[in-house]
Amino acid sequence: MKNLNTLLMAALLGLALFAGAASAQTAEEIMKQSHLAYYYAGDDGVAEVGMRLIKGDKERNREFTMLRLDNAEGGAQKYYTYFKKPSDVSRLTFMVHKNPEDNDKRWIYIPAVDLVKPISADDKNSSFVGSDFTYEDVSGRHWSEDTHTLKEDATLDSSAVWVIESIPKEKYKGFARKVSYVDKASSLPLKEEYFDKKDKMVRIFTAERTEEVDGIMTVTLRSMENLKKKTKTFVDFSRIKYNQGLTDDLFTERYLKNPPRQFVK
Repeated sequence: MKNLNTLLMAALLGLALFAGAASAQTAEEIMKQSHLAYYYAGDDGVAEVGMRLIKGDKERNREFTMLRLDNAEGGAQKYYTYFKKPSDVSRLTFMVHKNPEDNDKRWIYIPAVDLVKPISADDKNSSFVGSDFTYEDVSGRHWSEDTHTLKEDATLDSSAVWVIESIPKEKYKGFARKVSYVDKASSLPLKEEYFDKKDKMVRIFTAERTEEVDGIMTVTLRSMENLKKKTKTFVDFSRIKYNQGLTDDLFTERYLKNPPRQFVK
């Protein structure tokens, strides 16, 4: 009987370990699909973007054009952002060469001093042009950099979602943990809650509006709220076009100073 009990305990332990491994694998796969749906829609993309930065009863606005090119699904990727309004950021340009296997390369062109400035990897959690989004929020944090755990299935605003907790594998300034609410139908992140080392919620991302564009479900209005600063930023995408045949030469220093007029008008 003792041997039988021992065998039963060993079998139960094995099943528990297997279930835990399966859960972790499922959570990582969900976050991978979410990342691809949110950051890699189509082979490339062009959009006009409006940004509203709100603090109390004060509001500031930004208008820019954003270009994106995927070199590999879930892999190397390039972003180009050209600011149009207001006058203090007009002609400012931001560019990212994303490399999941190494630090991303980022540059910013400051027209007032005619200077192209590299942005170091340590600055990826800095504010993107004064907003509540960071530089890394713009181009995304690769799913492989965190350990993911599926916490539960739930409903968010009538949408069935997976609730997943993500913890950085290495020391990271951006968050101590993150809780994501991923739409089961589209794989898009509908909400993300960011916590600091004291486990205090500090930022909240919300997909305010999702629409189908060229047959692809897209977050066309998104927000980021900074609970500590009591500020909130809305980013509204319009005139979105996918699969426009963008090429690598558009994402070079040449176009930081002289935008490609066929896409930036």
